[in-house]
Amino acid sequence: MSRELRNALSCFATGVTVITARHQGQDYGLTCSSFNSVSLEPAIVLWSINRTSSTKQPILESGGYTVSVLAVEHSELAMKFCRDSHEERFRGVEIQRAPSGRAIIEGAVAWFDCDLNGVVSAGDHDILLGKVTDFHSQQGDGLVFERSRFGKVGEVA
Repeated sequence: MSRELRNALSCFATGVTVITARHQGQDYGLTCSSFNSVSLEPAIVLWSINRTSSTKQPILESGGYTVSVLAVEHSELAMKFCRDSHEERFRGVEIQRAPSGRAIIEGAVAWFDCDLNGVVSAGDHDILLGKVTDFHSQQGDGLVFERSRFGKVGEVA
């Protein structure tokens, strides 16, 4: 992708999430800013993953994933789930377990536990659709990513 296209796309502010799965007794997770809602009835969400991601196969084979919407104070954690090994990503991170057994990041402003509902091929990424089986939200400011910087949304009119 050209640097100019990447710079233009970075003008669109997005929320920041950590996607987790549990496969063969191990937690897998990665930072994601492509999370979005698709449908309320039935409740379906989506996000995209690079086809070469080492997290892709465990997520597909586990049959589902959990999305933790990060709070504004989670910027370091967002970077940790981009860089470190799978084992290191969870080291020192406080989690809860969703009903499915997948990890939820402690202090997330919302989470969605999802059964894998479909995969759509799209260029160098795959779009993963998930049927929401459980969710929760709480007060707090969500973490935002824009122009390669973390922050929070200002006043919304």
